[in-house]
Amino acid sequence: MLRQWRARFGGAPARPEGASEPELIALIAGGDRDAFQALYRIYFGRLARFLDRMVRNGALIEEIVNDTMLVVWQKAHTYDSSCKVSTWVFAIAYRQGLKAVNLRDEPVESNFELEAGDMRQEPEQAIAQQQLQQGVGDALKALSLEQRVVVTLTYYHDMGYQEIAETMGCPVNTVKTRMFHARQRLRVLLSAHQEELL
Repeated sequence: MLRQWRARFGGAPARPEGASEPELIALIAGGDRDAFQALYRIYFGRLARFLDRMVRNGALIEEIVNDTMLVVWQKAHTYDSSCKVSTWVFAIAYRQGLKAVNLRDEPVESNFELEAGDMRQEPEQAIAQQQLQQGVGDALKALSLEQRVVVTLTYYHDMGYQEIAETMGCPVNTVKTRMFHARQRLRVLLSAHQEELL
C-alpha cells in the first residue's frame, strides 16, 4: 500500500519549506500532492505506533494508516482549526482502527518487533530492558481497547486529556476515568511481572 501511495503521489520533499501542519492541510484541501506526501511522512510512524497498540495486528496497521490518510486527503477541506491537526488526524485513525477491530472476529496479535535497545548496553542491561518492554507490552494488551488508547495517547503521543477526549469523541471525565482504571490495572499487572522476574 505504501508503495502505491508513493507511486501515486511521487517523490516530493519531506515538507514544503516553512509550512506548518495547518498550512499543509490547507494546501491538501486545494489538491496539493506534495503537501499531502509531506503530511503523510510526518504522520506515518506516529500513527503506526498508535495503531500497533490499539489494534494489535501488524498486518492491518499499514492498511489503516493508508485509510486514515485517504480520509485526510478527501476531507482536508472540512478541517476548521478548532483543534490541532494531530488531534484531527488521530481522531480519524482512532475511528478507522475501531472499524478494523470491529470487522475482525478472531484474536489479533502484533508482529512488530520490540524497539531495539542501546547497542552499547551491557548484555544484562539489554535483557532487563527487553523484559521490561515485554512486560509493559503484555500489560497494555491486557487493558480494554478504550483504556489502551488513553494510555497510548497520553504516554506515547504526549496528548492531554482534553485532546484525547476530542480524539476519542467522549467527555474529558470519561478519559480521566479510563486512565484511572488503566493505571490501577497496570500497577497490578506490572507488579506481577516484576515478581515473576525475581
